Amino acid sequence: MILQALTGYYRRLANEGGAGIASEGFQKKGIPFLIVLNKRGEFVGLQDTRTPLGKKLVAREFIVPKEHERSGKNAWQIANLLWDHFGYVLAYPKADSEANIEMAAKQHSSFLANVKKLLGKYPEDEEIEAVHRFLSDGNFDAVFSHPSWQECQKIPGCNLSFCLDGETRLICNNENVRSYVVGESAVESDDEADNEGLQEIEGICLITGEHAPIARLHPRTPIPGSKSNAKIVSFQKGMGFDSYGRQQSYNAPTSKSAAFAYTTALNTLLAKGSRQRIQVGDASTVFWAEKENKIEELFADFFGEPPKGQSEQDNQAIKALFKSPETGAPPLIDYDTKFYVLGLSPNAARIAIRFWYQGSVGEVAEHIKLHFEDCSIVRSPKDPEFLSLFRLLVSMAVQGNSDNIQPKLAGDFMKAILSGTPYPKTLLSSAVRRIRAEREITYPRTSLIKAVLVREKRFFNKTDKEVSMALDKSNTNRGYLLGRLFSVLERTQESASPGINATIRDRFYGSASSTPVAVFPHLLKLKNHHISKLENKGMAVNLEKLMGEIIDGVQDFPSHLDLADQGRFAVGYYHQRQDFFTKKDKTNTKEDNNNE
Repeated sequence: MILQALTGYYRRLANEGGAGIASEGFQKKGIPFLIVLNKRGEFVGLQDTRTPLGKKLVAREFIVPKEHERSGKNAWQIANLLWDHFGYVLAYPKADSEANIEMAAKQHSSFLANVKKLLGKYPEDEEIEAVHRFLSDGNFDAVFSHPSWQECQKIPGCNLSFCLDGETRLICNNENVRSYVVGESAVESDDEADNEGLQEIEGICLITGEHAPIARLHPRTPIPGSKSNAKIVSFQKGMGFDSYGRQQSYNAPTSKSAAFAYTTALNTLLAKGSRQRIQVGDASTVFWAEKENKIEELFADFFGEPPKGQSEQDNQAIKALFKSPETGAPPLIDYDTKFYVLGLSPNAARIAIRFWYQGSVGEVAEHIKLHFEDCSIVRSPKDPEFLSLFRLLVSMAVQGNSDNIQPKLAGDFMKAILSGTPYPKTLLSSAVRRIRAEREITYPRTSLIKAVLVREKRFFNKTDKEVSMALDKSNTNRGYLLGRLFSVLERTQESASPGINATIRDRFYGSASSTPVAVFPHLLKLKNHHISKLENKGMAVNLEKLMGEIIDGVQDFPSHLDLADQGRFAVGYYHQRQDFFTKKDKTNTKEDNNNE
């Protein structure tokens, strides 16, 4: 289903005249520098295509003939058509050793042979003739002395291509070259140095159901963290994974055109700067709709991190999602459109499918809205109203390092959000464990715990008291009450000793939240000392009164709290602490006093 959906997306982009979508035999590739020639094949200049992106310079992407895979000792024999790295294009070695100089010369000879073959097919083409003259001359000193060459040299294996002076289109995109590439791709076998002598096999494509030539090797679709030749579909040759004598990707028969379509669609989604890609843990996550839909623009705003330089996520898309019922104008068109989300992770020589979701736009919109409602909890004015998926995950990572996000947990969490199902059990244990380890009950961690508990009640424990967004004095759960009590005891200590470096939270939080009977009797005795030090007697009376009300609900201290109640302990602590620092409405305060 994944490959069919990606193939459908490629066809959709092709039908829509998608910006820069490659046709069969071509691909998008970053080309940092262009060699500018005149019609006589003379060197005019070296054009730098790179533009700033943050602190980096990113090469402009062009549509170029499909890259050939190269491996083995004879890889130098395979050159790309009218573009390649400077070894092939200019015979420039990657190092000054004799072996590298000899290898660059061989690579260049292969590159020149390709151009000569092309010129033989179209001898009247002025552009191809200009490239052939430039390469045949073999004197590239003008290129090497150009001011931009020093920058080109700094890029390992820097890719180069050609254009004519005054033209914006690459020579490899003229009509004759395109016709040549399409014709070659229709008859060529798979790209690899050891494919000589292999016969083309035809069969039924598992994606399209059509009878067509089958791809022995699928094009690569690398993601961050994977090897440059990583693929979704691949079978290592001669390793015992063959079925009924079939070798390599004949085990998963896919036509060459379908393999090109799904890999081109996926590489388009994975491209730098794509708005249809986010990072979820170690998974590169891409998403698309069956038909053009506004959710493709908004999805990254729901889950992604804000761009560099922007301190906070843009919440306009999320707010529009919540307000759409009030305005009567849904923010997403065509709720019945199919929507897909694919998570890919690096895994040795291949790419692993971390998670896969398919549903409708309407279902996804409702489930996203439900997720933000479940995570909603009282916060300080400085905290963002909505937390991105990354912020929630990194709050559970050791040392707050994104590299320490648990890969499986990230994928399971994302899938639960999209499908509206209970969050993974490990989410609660991870948040509780991180709080105990660091003694920091933060907004993101408490938000996560609250969301997990809310969904647990919705799907399983329907009789339990639901965890509220803010302080709930009617909640009689012992874990929640003990968390509130611990917060009041800490507040008493802080008031008695202003500026104290370490509070009872730093010393006793772990045991108080798991084995209350071992800690709370001691803390209540310690409380008497703190109360006696308070100069503000009104505050002392109020704190003791609040502790008495909470203890009446607890009755006795349990010997152990299970994981769910440890989560409620954290939420109770957080709610009570937020309440201490929330400005009270004076009118309501007077009314409360009168009622008392």
